[in-house]
Amino acid sequence: MSLSSIRKNLGEKQADYLLNHSSNTIDKSRLHQPGPDFIERIFEPSNRNIPTLRSLRALYGHGRLADTGYLSILPVDQGIEHTAGSSFAPNPDYFDPENIIKLAIEGGCNAVASTYGVLSIMARKYAHKIPFVVKINHNELLTYPQKHNQIMFGTIEDAWNMGAAAVGATIYFGSQESSRQIIEVAEAFEMAHQLGMATILWCYTRNPLFKHEGTDYHTSVDLSSQATHIGSTIQADIIKQKMPSMNTDAISALKYSKTHPKVYSELSSDHPIDMCRYQVANCYMGRAGLINSGGASGGASDLADAVATAVVNKRAGGTGLILGRKAFQRPLKEGIEILNSVQDVYLCDDISLA
Repeated sequence: MSLSSIRKNLGEKQADYLLNHSSNTIDKSRLHQPGPDFIERIFEPSNRNIPTLRSLRALYGHGRLADTGYLSILPVDQGIEHTAGSSFAPNPDYFDPENIIKLAIEGGCNAVASTYGVLSIMARKYAHKIPFVVKINHNELLTYPQKHNQIMFGTIEDAWNMGAAAVGATIYFGSQESSRQIIEVAEAFEMAHQLGMATILWCYTRNPLFKHEGTDYHTSVDLSSQATHIGSTIQADIIKQKMPSMNTDAISALKYSKTHPKVYSELSSDHPIDMCRYQVANCYMGRAGLINSGGASGGASDLADAVATAVVNKRAGGTGLILGRKAFQRPLKEGIEILNSVQDVYLCDDISLA
């Protein structure tokens, strides 16, 4: 897709705001930028074993973004995370696991991320056709009263046996259960690496007290970025994070943890690209690839929203987008169009780092 088509999808006002921005925070020269040689530059000098390097190569070498250093992943674990009814009622075709995998393949994605059940029941037919990312833990919503806690489903050996290229997990940083989750996921990721699978961490903040005096700080630049830094520390190869929404000193407002004034005045700004760049910086300056989430479906604005998120991620120094509900909660053709439009941002040479 040409730059003019991307501008059309964004709308002129949004296009000017995102495409003309020049960052004065962390200079792009400090970043480990995505590119065709990303695995050679970043992972070959690391402690990752040869089978893990092969799995990373499979992830980065598949789909429309193959060998660019960027990723487009379809995640459909919402049947557990958000209940099957709320997730698949808009398009009941996706109660069938095969249709989830078909969407990822036909949409040109690098990989499909889903539950043990979804991927295992189709493993012999599809594990060799598109890289599988098995999501190993979930927050299920049937327990009453409702809780916010990630618990393990299945085993790492099971993910390996079904031919998965990677495993994915969520940690609710800031939650009462986060210490246990950090230990569980760190141990699971170590085993996954031993068996030769790559690792992707959903680095979400979660605590009712992060909503304070009418402000929701869950996606503040400081809290979300510290979550990505801890995720990189437990050796996640790829970090999934929500797009930051505010350059606000949440730590001082909540009166806990530590921060520094330069985070908000020099290392970030109110512009979404600068806030996202601070997330990238906390991923070891981009050595752990940052993929931002596509978020919930908003209806008619989904295409423009997805393209805007991709532009922000790419110009910030991120590695790609992991987009699900905006694609699978609509007819197949429309879902493919949204996935391809996001991928076109990363394929467009005219969109560069800010």
